Amino acid sequence: MRIRAGTSHMAAVESDYNGPEWVASAAELNKTLGSLPMVDGNSIDLLPGYPDSIKAMTAAVREAKVFVNAEFYIMSTDHVTDDLFTALEEAADRGVEVRVLFDHLGTLRIKGYRKLIARLKASKIHWRPMLPLNPFHRQWRRPDLRNHRKIMVIDGDIAFTGSQNLIEPSYNNPRHRKVGREWVELMACMRGPIVTTLNVVFATDWLSETDESLEAQLAHQPAPAPGNITAQAVPSGPGFVTENNLRLFNTLIYSAQHRISICSPYFVPDDSLLYAVTTAAQRGVDVELFVSEKGDQFLVHHAQRSYYEALLEAGVRIYLYKAPFVLHAKHFTIDDEVAVLGSSNMDMRSFSLNLEVSVMLLGEDIVNRMRSVEDTYRDISHELKIDDWMQRPMGVKYVDNVARLTATLQ
Repeated sequence: MRIRAGTSHMAAVESDYNGPEWVASAAELNKTLGSLPMVDGNSIDLLPGYPDSIKAMTAAVREAKVFVNAEFYIMSTDHVTDDLFTALEEAADRGVEVRVLFDHLGTLRIKGYRKLIARLKASKIHWRPMLPLNPFHRQWRRPDLRNHRKIMVIDGDIAFTGSQNLIEPSYNNPRHRKVGREWVELMACMRGPIVTTLNVVFATDWLSETDESLEAQLAHQPAPAPGNITAQAVPSGPGFVTENNLRLFNTLIYSAQHRISICSPYFVPDDSLLYAVTTAAQRGVDVELFVSEKGDQFLVHHAQRSYYEALLEAGVRIYLYKAPFVLHAKHFTIDDEVAVLGSSNMDMRSFSLNLEVSVMLLGEDIVNRMRSVEDTYRDISHELKIDDWMQRPMGVKYVDNVARLTATLQ
């Protein structure tokens, strides 16, 4: 099943957006690259609290009547996610078709993997690892590829997507718990036609792993929700001929006239994105970047730091989210018109090697709500000043620059 075929019945709800021309142009780019239409009549609830999003997903699963489709990079059954897995099991027991996908290598490295597999095997849930690599079972996939998407769809009427994996906020790691390190996320609960387009993304991944088509399920078209948000899902990854997410990000950044706010846990841009961000700042756009003060991945964090000097010199304001927390949310806003959130980092891995999904949201209301989330980041962060940054030890500069050389391999 191709993505375009999965949304062929949605012509009646495709948006006739009449806002700024540069936004309409970005939407046309998205449709050309990802084959998914821009649709009106959606409602979006932002869920910045880690337990709040898990509770919201659990409550939605408990109300499921027909199907639940869940796809996450990492899954774990633990004290935070246990109620959600129980809800999935109970839904399957009462006849709901429950399908679960998780990235094989992403989840395999998490403590408790065998417990997760045992629980899934004991249930009526239909499940598969994505991009499995198991030579003993003749499962050969490129070991550098990951399915990094986070999607949950219930009955075709409600969807969740964003940055959060299904795992407790310290990732079941005693070292993280010891220092109080927890991940800070942003998920969104969506209703309206955007749900069908996200379900199409899940269906293509399910088909690739199981050969089972979900076309009949996709024929369900939710009525416009009592909301006024225009939205468009943007899938990206090695299955496409180009880097859909990178092209969208660059297009929006170059189009900005007043303000750009970016939150990315791993900001390791290629030259095109670096030029887009620094050029925006140099032409007078207010550009701010929210990143973690201390990252969870040594090489990636130091590679990211190697870009700070160029960003600061161009006029980008960098806010460091205070340790020990890891700011893992992935979103940005452009002027008063556009917000984007999803699973994609702003690094070369997310552009070239990961399967990702982003959602472009239009309208001043959703931008303002996203900015309120960004305001909380700013309150917790401290701003990095160029004079202070230039005083860091030479040994640290050396590590940053060496890590940058490995950026394409991370």
